[in-house]
Amino acid sequence: MSKVTVVGAGNVGATCANVLAHADLVRDVVLVDIKGDFAKGKALDSWQQAPIDYYSTRLTGTDNYEDTAGSDIVVITAGIPRKPGMSRDDLIATNAKIVSSVTTSIMKHSENPIIIVVSNPLDVMTYAAHKASGLDKSRVFGMAGILDTARYRAFLATELNVSPKDIQAMLLGGHGDTMVPLPRYTTVAGIPVTEMIDADKLNAIVERTKKGGGELVGLMGTSAWYAPGAAAAQMVGAILRDENRIFPCCSLLTGEYGLKDIFLGVPVKLGANGIEEVLELKLNEAEMALMNSSADHVKKVIEVYHSLS
Repeated sequence: MSKVTVVGAGNVGATCANVLAHADLVRDVVLVDIKGDFAKGKALDSWQQAPIDYYSTRLTGTDNYEDTAGSDIVVITAGIPRKPGMSRDDLIATNAKIVSSVTTSIMKHSENPIIIVVSNPLDVMTYAAHKASGLDKSRVFGMAGILDTARYRAFLATELNVSPKDIQAMLLGGHGDTMVPLPRYTTVAGIPVTEMIDADKLNAIVERTKKGGGELVGLMGTSAWYAPGAAAAQMVGAILRDENRIFPCCSLLTGEYGLKDIFLGVPVKLGANGIEEVLELKLNEAEMALMNSSADHVKKVIEVYHSLS
């Protein structure tokens, strides 16, 4: 049985740990947070849920990275949300320090783990974790595309009045307004979505997907956590089961799609070794233009990171 560490006991991290426990895939889930008692409380609450929901995964909370020793997979959700008056550069500087520090602490106690980054700004935080870890590119990647496609699929399911189980979709690019949903690769039980919905409605759903995170912040006054936590847990499950699932993940590109030295959302095959393969879709001219535009945006954010580090 494997050991999974989740760094950050906030809403996303605690949800991820709880979903993993329900899957009953691992022996131990360790929840780490600088507020040790907070992590202990969240873990204890989930452990007390085990007799009710019938799982055996043991959850523990801590503020000591020694307790993460021997972790096979680490999910990093640590970081601060953007606050009023805080610039994007301020957020990058603060969270990059947090993610880099967390990664360094993890690497002191675990040999060759797989690291999944959830912290925002996602693309550059994954870049920071990769630099701090020294791990192969296949073992450090970010969770964004699964969440973004889930929102896209959920909106389509509502509009079409069908089960979201039957909707398959792909989405590329950065996490945020520059993401690239691909209607051409979207199907409902194998039927192209363009045959089931008007172009105007589909475009409106694509635009809503791009701003999906902001919509939830507007409704709740805080970022989402159920779907992001579950998305990260799904990635962990695919790795532990060696499923070779095809997911959009934030991966380091080394020439794919004509891009290098940038973390960007692309379809990958996710298995026991992390990213087993990056899949290069045959994008048309319009799709490639959107992909390049998204890449340009992410490059600017990475430049900010370099100027601050």
